[in-house]
Amino acid sequence: MSSTSLWQQAFARLPDYLSQHVLLSVSALALGLAISLPLALLAAQSRLLRGPMLGFASIVQTIPGLALLALFYPLLLILSGFTHSVFGFSFQALGFLPALLALTLYSMLPVLRNTITGLAGIDPAVKMAARGVGMTSWQSLLIVELPLATPIIIAGIRTAAVWVIGTATLSTPVGQTSLGNYIFTGLQTENWVFVLFGCVAAAVLALVIDRLLALVQDGLMQRSRWRLRLAFAGLVAVIAASLFPMLAPSGNAVVVGTKSFEEQYVLGALIQDRLEKADITSARRDGLGSTVIFHALAANDVDVYVDYSGTIWTNEMHRTDMPGRRAVLDQTAAWLMRKHGIRMVGALGFENAYALAMRADKAKALHINSIADLAAYASRLKVGGDFEIFSRPEWRALTTAYGIKFGVQRQ
Repeated sequence: MSSTSLWQQAFARLPDYLSQHVLLSVSALALGLAISLPLALLAAQSRLLRGPMLGFASIVQTIPGLALLALFYPLLLILSGFTHSVFGFSFQALGFLPALLALTLYSMLPVLRNTITGLAGIDPAVKMAARGVGMTSWQSLLIVELPLATPIIIAGIRTAAVWVIGTATLSTPVGQTSLGNYIFTGLQTENWVFVLFGCVAAAVLALVIDRLLALVQDGLMQRSRWRLRLAFAGLVAVIAASLFPMLAPSGNAVVVGTKSFEEQYVLGALIQDRLEKADITSARRDGLGSTVIFHALAANDVDVYVDYSGTIWTNEMHRTDMPGRRAVLDQTAAWLMRKHGIRMVGALGFENAYALAMRADKAKALHINSIADLAAYASRLKVGGDFEIFSRPEWRALTTAYGIKFGVQRQ
């Protein structure tokens, strides 16, 4: 495929990816501000609260963004199951909600820190003057101290906005569409046009929002109404233009899920193609892990995806016996329907198994013709695999049976 065609594909997906990214980022930042600012005001009045609040926010910031996003999905899945069994309703645990909660936590530290620092830096003489004219401590805080600290608080909001917009690109593995879809898809398929496009789009969005917030900061410091009006008009225009594509009616779309490798993207595209030919609206949730996508299907967060009988047999059914291909398919289909109400449509007609591959010249030089031969040299070799293989039962069975221990293991 030519680079021109790849750029055209990238631009074609921009309205959907950008609108979802902006909606997620704005929602997380707004929720973070709604939580952080009141907490910071309380902390400014109480030294006992200040340390624990900043400590909690700092701890959250040390957790890798992708890990924080991933942790919220199983927690929400459990909570959704609980509310369904007790109260009779459930909610979608995949996609927007786990990403929203994780990014909200990520946005809190700079806002808390700057608000507390800004208020602590107010000249004590100013506070004494406010008390001298009869103001209470809260009146002094809201009428005198907070306006003086506002430029520093806005600087914290700017930092939080940039962090949230950047970290939102990591929400793709939990099923939330974002500009990260370009990056994850591009990395898996070696489509460097998509990777570059996603990085540039996220960076441009962050820069535009940061400059508009900087204009708000300048307007407050210089008491310039036209700067404030221009900044707010710019923010509203950017957000409105980004979210406009979401206003188009989408109908009741069939959600097609895929895992995080090239074959899955191809199969997902083929399913979408068949749905479009049948005049059925569809949407994609790409880059999901095996366990995440299976539980998403069971929870009705995903409607259809292609899985592998061996994956369900070992990971979900926890079976170790091998009764044969036909028996595995039949028993898997029966278990899926009985346990989760999932219908297995049928086999696709091909076998897709893991295999060990090695350069022919190196294998010949080391006289390696079998896995048993490989075991003798494994400690001197490097092995590479996808994100899942080294934690799968098949890998443990292989390494245990042959006593294989590679010198370096890369994912």
